[in-house]
Amino acid sequence: MTYFPFFMDLSSLNGLIVGGGNVALRKLQVLLPYGAELTVAAPSMLPEVTQLPGLTRLLCYFCPALLEGRDYVIAATGDQALNRWIAALCRGRGILVNAVDDRTACSFLFPALVRRGPLSIGISTGGASPTAAVYCKERIAQLFPEEFGDLLVYLEGLRDRIKTALPEDTHRGQCFARLFYTCLERGWPLEEAVLADLLAGGEALS
Repeated sequence: MTYFPFFMDLSSLNGLIVGGGNVALRKLQVLLPYGAELTVAAPSMLPEVTQLPGLTRLLCYFCPALLEGRDYVIAATGDQALNRWIAALCRGRGILVNAVDDRTACSFLFPALVRRGPLSIGISTGGASPTAAVYCKERIAQLFPEEFGDLLVYLEGLRDRIKTALPEDTHRGQCFARLFYTCLERGWPLEEAVLADLLAGGEALS
């Protein structure tokens, strides 16, 4: 099966991670920067898990009542049989579930992730080769330096100004393209004269 890469607003969803070990910690570290609302449930947790901000922590064994009101669940207990039971319960209730290291029990997979500010690139081989996914992640990360995220933040800050100056979609799209490539060529922020020239339909790069 080939999985479709949805991009979702996690801040509006209620997530549960069952497990408090290293695997659960890695999942938390991936999800929390995206504004995820998460509850972690386990009879014991690593100190690193207890120190993470923005979590609801429940020191308890798993029980089906924990699934109430959840939009997605990650089963990361280290016990494959327990993970599969959790996954089966979730599927029966229509809850998205990821059972760690058990693709057949999952309804969604975690991608290998490259993040640069607002830019998120997810890589998945459908579980065929995690090594290949990591290889692709490392190659893609080399293409996008950390400051690429700063460029996107800068461009986002100009969107309202461009929409006001160029109400027609066709002209606006051309301006966004010229602006992006000019920033790549010259760096950012752009001088006001250069920006004004772009808004007026100039090429700036010439």
